[in-house]
Amino acid sequence: MAGANPTLRQRQLARQLRELREQVGLNIKDVADRVLLSPGQISRIETAKRRPSLRDVRALCELYGVPDGPLMKLAREAHEQGWWQELEDVDFRPLPGLENDAVAISEYETTTIPGLLQTPDYARAIIKGYLPQIEPDVLDARVDGRMKRQEILSKANPPRYWVVLDESALHRHIGGPAVMAQQLAQVAMAAEQPHITIQVVPYTNGAHMGLDSAFMLLEFAPEASLADTVYMETLAGQIFTERPRQLERFNEVLDHLRAVALSPQESVARILAQGRWFETLA
Repeated sequence: MAGANPTLRQRQLARQLRELREQVGLNIKDVADRVLLSPGQISRIETAKRRPSLRDVRALCELYGVPDGPLMKLAREAHEQGWWQELEDVDFRPLPGLENDAVAISEYETTTIPGLLQTPDYARAIIKGYLPQIEPDVLDARVDGRMKRQEILSKANPPRYWVVLDESALHRHIGGPAVMAQQLAQVAMAAEQPHITIQVVPYTNGAHMGLDSAFMLLEFAPEASLADTVYMETLAGQIFTERPRQLERFNEVLDHLRAVALSPQESVARILAQGRWFETLA
């Protein structure tokens, strides 16, 4: 269905069109009447659930009294596809587009290693665990997609990436001891990169503010015209939120987790120690 997985450019376009409408003091019905669209269509365009046609964008720019060049460029780009949209069976398609343009990514995981740090074998085991009946070709596509996502961490000008892991993520036997040993070695190696920080919340900390919610916070440069966004993956599907009060809450939780976690140096030592333990079982 068109618009089901909005591209990053579509989100930018939606945000700018909504802000322009508000600046000229028009409501959705007023706009719909003047550009010959329904109020529902305007609402879906402004929430990135519908890709507007070039005709629609031109008409809206004329109504709002702004040059159409920049927004027409965004509209054309919104109809293009990134690699993640070409993989039909990959179910996280909106996320890589956001990761690709973020200047900072903060992630908290309760039970598993984050996708941006996973080895192929670990990713394969965890996806197979989530979806026992998955077809082999679909599994391969999802593993390939997850590995492709990781390229943002090695590109020129990568985002700042700060991960907080609950210690349980280091102990869960996913894929077997050999897979876990390799996975933890890769996490420790990633922590050596200057733009990557990894911390572990130890078991001994007990209860803390993040016990029940894994999430990712994506931050964007001001010129991106995008609101910072929190992403969560649940059994019911993906959740994205840009609401200021919710962002404030997630930032509060992140600050708390970073404060109660081991230091980055202590965290890497804990990760390496657990990796050595898995090696004794392999």
